[in-house]
Amino acid sequence: MFPGPFVAGTDRAAAVAAAAGYLSSLARIVPDFPRPGILFRDLTSVLVDRHALPAVAAGLAAGAVEPFDLVAGLDARGFLFGAAVAMYSGTGVLAVRKAGKLAGAVIGEDYDLEYGSARIELHPDDVPTGSRVLIVDDVLATGGTAAAAIRLLERAGAVVVGVSVAMELHALGGRARIPSVPVAAILQV
Repeated sequence: MFPGPFVAGTDRAAAVAAAAGYLSSLARIVPDFPRPGILFRDLTSVLVDRHALPAVAAGLAAGAVEPFDLVAGLDARGFLFGAAVAMYSGTGVLAVRKAGKLAGAVIGEDYDLEYGSARIELHPDDVPTGSRVLIVDDVLATGGTAAAAIRLLERAGAVVVGVSVAMELHALGGRARIPSVPVAAILQV
């Protein structure tokens, strides 16, 4: 059961610390995925734990320094964490999808990531003009996906108030690619 909206006066540091404990103990490292030389950080074990998921949702919501009225979950695990944050915070959730997954009129943005290139898309009609959006994802690596999501959401008329991730791979410098918005990571490795 989700504890309800994250409100002023709630101990944000305690929420982040609890979430970090779950992430530290449950995250798996998968070598050579999706290609040789990559150490993939798999957080699916966090999603199946009934105590970890709400704790991480609270920690992700605590990362927002400004109020938001919509969560944008990034394909694919960001959908799951984003939906949990939206439920926790009492907001809606927007699915930012990989190319070719949405029917109807879409806008898209191309980007590079640590092991290739990709494109994300969304339905622009799903984004109310001026809506304050928190981007949520599982891992921030090179920052390519988050930077593309910011550009895409802004083109759709949103105001991106922050990026909140469960884990940041600090050595890959992703935060530097998105200097225009606050970035919060529950756990940095």
